[in-house]
Amino acid sequence: MPQPIDQEELSVLLVDDEDEFRQPLFKRLSRRGFHVREACNGREALLALEKEPAGVVVMDVMMPVLDGIEALKRIKQEFHETEVILLTGFSNTDQGVSGIKAGAFDYLSKPIEFEHLLGKIRQAGDKLLRQEEKRRELEFRSRMEQQMIAAERLAAVGTMAAGIAHEINNPLSIIAESAGWMNTLLAKPELASIPHRDGLKLALDKIEKSVSRTRTITHQLLGFVRKDDSVVKESSLSELIQEVIDLMGTHAGDLGVVLEKDVDTRADTIWTDPSQLRQVLVNLVSNAIQASSRDGKVLIRLEDAPEEIILSVKDQGEGIPKENLCRIFEPFFTTKPPGKGTGLGLSISRSLVEKLGGKIDVESQLGKGSTFSVRLPKLNPVADRS
Repeated sequence: MPQPIDQEELSVLLVDDEDEFRQPLFKRLSRRGFHVREACNGREALLALEKEPAGVVVMDVMMPVLDGIEALKRIKQEFHETEVILLTGFSNTDQGVSGIKAGAFDYLSKPIEFEHLLGKIRQAGDKLLRQEEKRRELEFRSRMEQQMIAAERLAAVGTMAAGIAHEINNPLSIIAESAGWMNTLLAKPELASIPHRDGLKLALDKIEKSVSRTRTITHQLLGFVRKDDSVVKESSLSELIQEVIDLMGTHAGDLGVVLEKDVDTRADTIWTDPSQLRQVLVNLVSNAIQASSRDGKVLIRLEDAPEEIILSVKDQGEGIPKENLCRIFEPFFTTKPPGKGTGLGLSISRSLVEKLGGKIDVESQLGKGSTFSVRLPKLNPVADRS
């Protein structure tokens, strides 16, 4: 059974046009620990709820401007998570019944007993708590189902990827060897004057570049099913960040993109596999560079949190559309033009981060850029198993 809702977390809105009734009730509920507000009629109640929602509304039925029944109907339409307790005259119980039919939690007849009202407010609060727990349970189940579907999909992709990669590598080697042999022949002096030599040379260069790109793809495919053991050791993240900046700096400079770092020295040392984390960081920085326009900036930040270390890469690109945010970690999903991306980098990065006991997430705003954050626990479960 759920525990009674914390009174300090339950806000109550009192709605009654009689000050001599409303104000003493306000003081007594406040002394019991509730967060209480007041309104004189139904219209004021709706305005108060727009400014700040309330868990429970205690409202008189007979009021000027907008009566309790009409206000109740508006509240149930516009504020679905608010419960309403109606107060009726002793001889007007029919109004209370009408209120129940319109969605009220309950009704009490005036004059009311304070403890009776207090019990009803707590019951309404418990109902809100149960609804919130149910909502969270449904969200949790939905997330688990999505994760199971993603895990099954990745397992299927991994099995397929391994077979495809091995099958492709053999003919790929033959193509590369043949192209190399033809390039060697074209370099001989006696073939310097053959017709269309420059065209042949250009075609062979395209073949070799395509072979290189295909090898990269098969290497990434095999990365899905590789079972290499992690080499966990004490690692300096500031040194790792600098290594990546040195490695990617030339490429960034050629595209007019500046790489910057912001390092919290308190978060510098962690037990992890630096090789796998370096691969993740290279993938994220490479994507950020490609997403940036000339004169753009990519910021690599290292932050210290109570139980984790946060390593983030922020760009100033066009951002990611909201409908794509939930798909960008799927294998083979990419928004890049054909030939510019395989759609595997982020999938592999997420897999590596999870192997290291962490998680990766993204925040993005169209026209302002994206931030990918890698969160690693300070007490790394991978290190504990080593």
